[in-house]
This record gives sequence, C-alpha cells and structure tokens, in this order.
Amino acid sequence: MMNGKPTTEMSLLKVPTKIIPTKQPLPSQNAIDTDDEEDGLGYTHTLMYGRYTKDLGEYAKDEARRLRLLERRRKKDDKARNKELLGVRDNKFFKASSWLWRNTFARLGEDWVFLALLGIIMALLSYVMDKGISMCTNSRVWLYRDLTNHPVAQYLAWVSLPVCLILFSAGFVHLVAPQSIGSGIPEMKTILRGVALKEYLTFKTLVAKVIGLTATLGSGMPLGKEGPFVHIASIVSQLLSKIITSFQSIYENESRNTEMLAAACAVGVGACFAAPVGGVLFSIEVTTTYFAVRNYWRGFFAAVCGATVFRLLAVWFQKADTVTALFATNFTADFPFDPQELFVFALIGLVSGLGGALYVWVHRKYVLFMRSNKRMNKFLQKNRFLYPGIVSLIVATLSFPLGFGQFIAGELSTHEQVHQLFSNFTWSKNELTVEQAAIVSNWRTAGTNVFINLIVYLLFTFFFSIVASTIPVPSGIFIPVFKIGAAFGRLVGEAMHLWFPYGVRYGGKLAPIIPGGYSVVGAAAFSGAVTHTVSVGVIVFEMTGQITHIVPVMIASLVSNAVAALLQPSMYDSIILIKKLPYLPDLLPSGSGMYNIYVEDFMVRNVKFIWKGISYQKLKEILKANKGLRSLPIVDSPESPVLLGSVQRYELIKMIDKHIGREKRLEVAAKWMKEAEEKAREEQERLRREAEELQKTRRPSRFEVSPAPDILKLRERANNEMLPPQAKKETSTGFSPVFGTQPKKSILKKTNSFTLKGFTPLSPHSPTHTPYTTITGGTESRIRSAFDIIFRKSATLQDVTPDPEVGSIGTPSISGTEGIPLTPGISKKVQLPRERVIDMSAEDQKAWELEEMGKPIDVENLHIDPAPFQLVERTSILKVHSLFSMVGINHAYVTNVGKLVGVVALKELRQAIENVNSGTLTPESVKQKQEEEAKALAQKEAENGDRLTFLVVAKS
Repeated sequence: MMNGKPTTEMSLLKVPTKIIPTKQPLPSQNAIDTDDEEDGLGYTHTLMYGRYTKDLGEYAKDEARRLRLLERRRKKDDKARNKELLGVRDNKFFKASSWLWRNTFARLGEDWVFLALLGIIMALLSYVMDKGISMCTNSRVWLYRDLTNHPVAQYLAWVSLPVCLILFSAGFVHLVAPQSIGSGIPEMKTILRGVALKEYLTFKTLVAKVIGLTATLGSGMPLGKEGPFVHIASIVSQLLSKIITSFQSIYENESRNTEMLAAACAVGVGACFAAPVGGVLFSIEVTTTYFAVRNYWRGFFAAVCGATVFRLLAVWFQKADTVTALFATNFTADFPFDPQELFVFALIGLVSGLGGALYVWVHRKYVLFMRSNKRMNKFLQKNRFLYPGIVSLIVATLSFPLGFGQFIAGELSTHEQVHQLFSNFTWSKNELTVEQAAIVSNWRTAGTNVFINLIVYLLFTFFFSIVASTIPVPSGIFIPVFKIGAAFGRLVGEAMHLWFPYGVRYGGKLAPIIPGGYSVVGAAAFSGAVTHTVSVGVIVFEMTGQITHIVPVMIASLVSNAVAALLQPSMYDSIILIKKLPYLPDLLPSGSGMYNIYVEDFMVRNVKFIWKGISYQKLKEILKANKGLRSLPIVDSPESPVLLGSVQRYELIKMIDKHIGREKRLEVAAKWMKEAEEKAREEQERLRREAEELQKTRRPSRFEVSPAPDILKLRERANNEMLPPQAKKETSTGFSPVFGTQPKKSILKKTNSFTLKGFTPLSPHSPTHTPYTTITGGTESRIRSAFDIIFRKSATLQDVTPDPEVGSIGTPSISGTEGIPLTPGISKKVQLPRERVIDMSAEDQKAWELEEMGKPIDVENLHIDPAPFQLVERTSILKVHSLFSMVGINHAYVTNVGKLVGVVALKELRQAIENVNSGTLTPESVKQKQEEEAKALAQKEAENGDRLTFLVVAKS
C-alpha cells in the first residue's frame, strides 16, 4: 500500500458481503488426494478432486456468520479504543432520555424543569424512606409488645431485628458501593471544590445509599440522615445531568455541574426536614467557601419544591389535616421568655460550644484509635460483620425497655423522642393530665426522676452515637447531636422551673418558664457547634413552625459557634482530615511568612503538554499516559514552549475519533472502492483491445482458442437447462449463438477437474473476464455457471443503489445487455443482506490507522481555550489560595515571559498550605532547598565536564 491506496486493482479491498470464499486447490489438476484448508476463523473446507464437498447454502451461512463476527470484533475494538481514552461508555438509555428531554421539557426552560424535577424526586425518596424506617420501627415494637410476654423472648425479639438490619446494610453497601458509607457532606465539600471522586456519584451508589440508610435508621441506631440525604440529592442531580443533554457530566461542563450540585445539597436538607430556607443556608455554610449569588434562586426553588411535595405527601397518604411543621410546638407567643433569661440562653450556648468541640475531638480520637491499631484493624477487616454485629447488639441491649432502656426512653423512636423533648409543659410538676403523664412516663421510672433520665440519655447518645458512626453503613451525625442538644436544653429548662416554679419576675409581671423553649435553644446551639453553622437556627424555626424564640436561638448559636471554632474544626472538616480528602484548608494568620512563599516554590515543573504539529500517535500516547488530566496545555513547540492555550481532554479524544473513527474509515474504504473500480474498468478495456488486435493479426487454423463470449453462451445454455419449461421457451426464442451452433475442437486438453483458482467476485481476472477460457464438459459448465450465478447475485444485489449499467462492483452483465434469469431455488437458498457496507479488512485497517496516526494534528479545527488561568512565578501563596477558593479552579499554569514553566494543581497547593501552617515551609527552608539544588546542579555539570575531558584525552 502506497499513500493510503491499494497496490493492486482489487486485491487489498475486502467488501463484507455474503460471498463464498475462493480456496486454492492442489497444484495438480488430476489430484486424487483430499486436503483440508483452514481459514483464519477456524473453518475447515475439504477439497476432493479439486471440488468443494460442502453445500453452497452452508457456505453462504458460514460466510455471513464470519462477516458478523468480523463486524462485532471491529465494534469491540472501537469501543475498547474509546474506553481506553475516555474511560466511559455511552448509554442508549441516556441518549433516548436526552432526545425526549430536548423535545419536551427543555422547551419550557431547562433550569426550572430540572430543579423542580430534582425537588420532586427527592421528596418522593424521602417519603418512601421514612415509610420504610417507620415500618421497621413499628415491627420491632410489635415483636416486643405483642408477640410474647416472656422477658427473654421479648429481649430476643427486641435485639434480633436491629442486628439483622445492620448486618444487611453493612453487607449490601460493601458489595454494591463502598462509597456510600458514612455521611456524604465531607465528600460533597471536596467535589464542589473541583475534585472528582471516583464512583461517588453513580447509580449503584444511589441504590446502596438509599437501601442501606433505610435499614440503618430502621434498626434504631443513634444515627442521622441529613448528611446521607445531601449525598443522595447530589447523586440524583448528577444522574439527571447525564440524561439531559444541556447538563453535561462533570468532565464536560464543570461550571453548570457545580451549580446543580450546590442546589442539590440544599434540596437534600430541605426534603429531609421540610425546611427549604434553612436547607439553602445550611448547604451554603457547610459545602462552600465562596458562594455564587447566581445560584441562590436555584437552591431556593428546588428546596421549596422538595419541601412542599414532602409535606403534601403526608397530607395525601398519612391523613394529615394540613401542611404542618415536622415537630410542631405551641409555645405562648405573648410572653415566651423573660429578658433576664437571655443570660441563661447565652450560658447554654457556651456550654454547647464546649460540648460540641469535645464531641468532635472524641470522635476523631476514637476513629484514629480504631485505624492505628493494626492488629485489631486487620482482624476486623477479615471479619467484616463482627464489628457491626457487636456494636448493634450492645446498643440494642442497652435500649431494651425492660432493662437499661427505661432510663433512656428506649421504646420511643427518634421522631417521638424529639417531639416529646419539645413538649410545652413542665415534666417535674405534680399536676399532669393523662396525655402529659403518658409522655413523662417515658422519661422517669419508679426509682429515678426526669433529671437522672435526661442525664443518662444525654451521655448514652453522646458516646454511642460516636461509636455507631464508625459502623461501615450510610449514616449521619446531625440528628444525634440535635437530640443531645435538645436533651441538654430540656435539662436546663426543668432545672430553671425547679428553681423558679412561678417564673421570673420582670417589670411587675411573672413570666412562666417554658422548658420546651430551652430544649429548642439547646438543640440549635449544640448542633450548630458541631457543624459550625448558624443556619441551624433557621432549620429549627421551620421544624417547629414557631419563631417565638428567635432571639435566644440566635444568641446561643452564635456563642456556641464562636467557642467551638476556637477549639476544634467542624465535624465535616474533621472527617476530611481523617479521610485525607483533597480539600483546600485555610491559611492560618500566624505571621507574614506566607507573603514570602511563591508559587515557584511548590509548582510542578515537569508539565505534560502538546504542541503544534504533534502527531496523532504521540497525542494518543500522552492521553493514555495521563488519564487523570482533564485538559492539556498547548504550546508553540517543544523547543519554544510559548503557551497558546489549553484543550479539554474530551475535545482531543473526539478529534482522534473523527480522524480514524468508523465514519472516516468507511469514507476512505468507499474511495478506495471507487478507485479500484475505475482501475478495473481500464484494465478490462485494455485487455479487450489487446484481444481484438490479436484476433485480427492471427491466421486461420483448424484449431481455435475459444474467446470468453463462447463460454458465456455455454453458461447461458446450461442455465436454460435448469430453468422451468415456460421460462426455457421464452429464453430459447431470444437466443442466437455468436460463433455458430457447433463449437470447434479445443486446442487444450480436456479434463474432468474443476477449480476456481484465483477467482474472487471482486477481481476483474475471474473466469468470466479472462480473454482465454478452457472449454470443458457440459456438466462442468453447468456447475461453473451455477457458481457464477450465485457469486454474481450475491455481489450484485447487495448495493443499496446499484449502478444499472455496471452492476454493483463495476462488472458487465453475464449475457451482455440482458441478465440471465435466476431460478427461485437459488434465491431462496442464499439469504442476502439488505444493505452492503463497504469496509476495510483487518489488515488494511491496521495499516491505514498506522499511516493516519503518523500525521500531524489539525490545530485549526481544535477548540482551544486561549486564556487559561495563568500565574507568574512570583505570585504569593496567599493570592493563589484566594484565586483557587474564589473562582473554584483546580489548576493554573505558571509562565515566565509567556513560556510555560510549570503548573500548580489543588493537590500541590493543599500540601503547600499544610506545610505553611505546620511551619515546615518557610522562606528559610525554601532558600536552603534552592541552594542544595544549585549545588547538586553544579556538581553534576562538573562531573559531566570531567567526563568530557577524559573522553577528549582518551581520543587524542
């Protein structure tokens, strides 16, 4: 092959049609041996006396099967190449959904419909999961109360269901998607910073998260669901963005993807507690460092849709009267608290801040202890179900109502516990109604009062929520800390009522103490201290449906946040540090040394780049070797790396696929086919002229070499013998021999062997095209004609739009101007495809791709970002941190007078900030490192100079 064209006329071009392959017989014409030939696909064809012994119909089926296998192999290779470069595969379901979206809802406004759909889906998921959790809890209570009255049997019934649910959840998430373990908010903070976590926003992670969280919360473990709901909403948003064409995946449209993920975080909180406003504010505080105001309406709209549908479902299916708050309270609005009580509320905030910092510290120490103990860690990894089973068994045993559970309201669900803690009456008073007495009976026993029970409940939830959070199941920590704060606030409120039974006097009026208000303040303060958020107060207002305690709640939340921020990071930041996620920390204001640390001190100098004139093969190698890079810088040349811009990885892969993909290959194959047809026609015309000249110059002889038209006559006669009588009459009336009725005696030796040596239906040198053909017996003529009819039919009738003059492959008709009538039996026996696809053979394709991959890339048709983020070498680390945090980029190129000298990514910047905060990266250490590098470079140059001098001396 020269210059991408076949060297012979048609020999290098293979057309995938159902044509019986031609096999080479033995060299001798009078062969008596039987040999087997095997092709590349393992088919064995037996040649006996030079003839095929296999049925022609079976040959056609085998050939069709072989072509199908070749087509499947070619498609498999194309998919493998795409997967090798892209790392993902197209999905037909996503394509169909995208088409449906473009032609229906997209016309109404993509953002609005997308966000409304996200909110509705999350509301449905939240409602279904709550029903599942309620069914598990009710089943547990039913097993305990109604199944039996024996204490041992009741204990077994009480602990069996939680243990089974936890073991099922742990095994299910481990098998389906281990990424679903834990909360989800720390990972979402990392993703929104521009870091792509592998397999974290996939459908199987969604399934594992939903089913695992339902089983975990249904077991009654002291765990929450807010963090997992944020993760679930983010997965739903990501899956919707893949379905909808305009919202591309995270690798194609990062800006739009980040906006939708930020809205999804708000939807998760809003659908969890029916708190849209608090959900938006909470998601902003928890997941982002710098928030774009343009995303504000997206979060509110989606959260309102989710919260509204969530509460409407309760009205429709739970026989609720109207849309109400989740934990509705009825505090007196006239005089809810005395101004003198504000000091007590501030004190609650102070204690909650200390307690929140202690909670985070104990959680981190316990997790690090579990990880640092290698022997125990190795043992638990081998026995994955042992630790979840032991923890769930201990928690279920302690919550058994006939045992320790009577001190911690173990028989109540989480919703019932919070609702009773927010109740608007004093538990410690003597005069109680029947309903009030039923509530208080859960919080005191014959030997203890409400104060002891509240303290025990607080300590139990504090420590066992930390232990339970280490179980490898989907779980959150917001609900446990919310209950801890509510119990602490209730404890202070009951104590205040005990100290001031008639209320606090102010301005001549007595204001009664409302312990439920203290419980609300404590819940907001403690959960805000653990999460470092103030918006928890807004969530509390929406959950209770009252804003009577807005001032105490805000005061306590601000005080607790201030105290906790001075002592410990938030729970989510602590988990990021434990898991070592690539999140960008803040610079500590420890001194001015950060202004003397520049980007050249921590950038990567070995930059992978492409340039003008790079070959497709070299580009493919760079893409394969750097699969983690989403974009590559493009420079003028390797010798002069002037930065011209950056190109997305996806654009480069599309360019390679367009250059050597299936469409391009079929186009080139069709071009080769056309050129081969033209060359075949020229060759046939030349041979015809030579035959005519030879016929004119030859003298008469009693022997004559019959030309090709005589063979055509014999074939036509043989075909007429196989036709029906009526068709035979019609054919015989229009037949006139060309060279007379009696053929002359052949000069060549007559033989009974019959071969198709060198025959291919696509070759112009087939027996019908050679100027000299051996005339054999009548039987051989009929067999040869049958072969030729089948070959010509399979090669001619497969064109979609065949040429009426030259047929499908540029060969003339068998009988001149009119074709031979074909028998119905043959057309039934050989099944022909409806459409012929001209493609290359495997060898031609490999050679063509090798040649094409050696060509330089087409830079003019490449989508280049001409202005990527650039830094100079003397940019301080403080400015780099501000740029990365504010803009949300994940890498920037470093240039010197326009030339590319390095690149800094989120990983290098995070490591540099940690080193600056720890004091290991200082101007002195940088200067010392530069001196060491200069000394090593000088030493290396000296060694090279000595080696060069030695070689010169040795040569002389």
